[in-house]
Amino acid sequence: AAEVFERGSVGVLAGRVGRVLEAVTGDGGRRVSQVGVLGAGERDQLLAGWNDTAAELAPGLVPELIAGQAGRTPDAVAVACGAEQVSYGELEARAGRLAECLAGLGAGPESVVGVCLPRGTEMITALLGVWKAGAAYLPVDPDLPAGRVSYMLADAGAVLAVASAACAPVLPGEVTAVVAGDLPAGGGRAGRRARPRPGNPAYVMYTSGSTGAPKGVAVPHGGIANRLAWMQDWFGLRPGERVLHKTPFGFDVSVWELFWPLVQGAVMVVTAPGGHRDPEYVAGLIRDERVGTAHFVPSMLEAFLAVPQAAGCDWLRRVVCSGEALGAGARDRFAAVLGEGAGLFNLYGPTEASVDVTGCRVRAGDGGAVTIGRPVANTRVFVLDEWLGPVPAGVAGELYLAGAQLARGYAGRAGLTAERFVADPFDPACGGGRLYRTGDVVRWTPGGELVFLGRADEQVKIRGFRVEPGEAAAVLAACPGVAQAAVIARPDAAGDRQLVGYVVPAGGGGDAGGLAGAVREFAASRLPEYMVPAAVVVLGGLPLTPNGKLDRKALPAPDFEAA
Repeated sequence: AAEVFERGSVGVLAGRVGRVLEAVTGDGGRRVSQVGVLGAGERDQLLAGWNDTAAELAPGLVPELIAGQAGRTPDAVAVACGAEQVSYGELEARAGRLAECLAGLGAGPESVVGVCLPRGTEMITALLGVWKAGAAYLPVDPDLPAGRVSYMLADAGAVLAVASAACAPVLPGEVTAVVAGDLPAGGGRAGRRARPRPGNPAYVMYTSGSTGAPKGVAVPHGGIANRLAWMQDWFGLRPGERVLHKTPFGFDVSVWELFWPLVQGAVMVVTAPGGHRDPEYVAGLIRDERVGTAHFVPSMLEAFLAVPQAAGCDWLRRVVCSGEALGAGARDRFAAVLGEGAGLFNLYGPTEASVDVTGCRVRAGDGGAVTIGRPVANTRVFVLDEWLGPVPAGVAGELYLAGAQLARGYAGRAGLTAERFVADPFDPACGGGRLYRTGDVVRWTPGGELVFLGRADEQVKIRGFRVEPGEAAAVLAACPGVAQAAVIARPDAAGDRQLVGYVVPAGGGGDAGGLAGAVREFAASRLPEYMVPAAVVVLGGLPLTPNGKLDRKALPAPDFEAA
């Protein structure tokens, strides 16, 4: 069928069939999982050729690089936040005073310090100050429910937290609160600050957990240093250029928004708290502040491109997308609104691998699905079957990651770490390497780029945040008056994915509307805002498949408008 297949493709398939026949006839006792279909050339391309990413990039760890930049350009603007501007020298001095205070209270390498502050210059100072003390920061959104704040701080082992005067009272009593802004103007008594090493944790970031509780990912300094060095090698940010920081600091994209510009002598332009949700405000800030680089999750990019102000963002040169699948429609609308002056870049990566591990530039008219690109420097990616064998290009498999950017694991969860971070059978050093199992299903293109196909489990993304429906369902099931609960993601009228909760009342009957409202209120007191179901549907019973599992397709669509 020449209209379907190329001669070369058929030759490759025929070679695979031949290898399978030779294997099974030559050794009848061989397991099917041990039968290799790949030729030596194909296998080498998949494992080594497309993973030839070794590079010498990182000149040092991030806090050291920022200190060096402050020494070279102390008077240059580092942070612009509304009417406030902070120079590199001033930022370094403020962070240094905080670091002295934290070190005096026992902060240092392998310790965790919570940061509970709204977006602004104090938050940025606090994060850098924690790093200068040698510790790892734990971002704590001030809007999180108090119970979740307590859980995160206890689970991460944090005994110190930097907070505003307004936020300090919500911290649990066993955590010592350092109130930002109340530090002495002079150097003060110094605890002996210890420099972090590449393997020490830089931050602990919590993501949704399938077992009903969030899990903290501990990312080392070496991983984030490699990530930022690769980004600089790719984009070449220049001193004085302006980068937008709008991502909530509990979302790992914030890490490069915060620290990449500071390492390179650029200006970080900070959105007002809550401003990241308003596309008109964001577009106006990009235009007025002459921002050249900004990040959007694809759903927010769509909203941004829809406002008239977006067309006036003439200084915008780089728009980075990640957190959700980028569709061809958004890619083409981007070019129509912003023209050829701005480049659109699609990046992919889990929190467990220092933000991003693959990337590419996408252009209108590329055709076909938008890919997530090729692996970044010092990172290797593998598309494997269930037996950890590489699958051919074009065949779907699960994505595994290896290299310099892998997280240390999950804070206090040795079992979960061992389950998700497994031994690397392709380690070129022949031992000691690890693979991170992402749970994402992808395929290689013939040209060596990856196409994201979906998930191997129930995990979903809501506005770029990772959500395990099982965690949300566990909270709904704990609500008084609820016997059973389930949570799935469904598109609303605008096509945006929303979480929907389905609950079965205890004892049957009752006021369905009252129970739905009570369930949402209960969830809002225990979950971050993005994990609270947009609608709750009360059912007489959850629909089941013949095997007794939840029949998701049979769950009724909610009335989002009424909810």
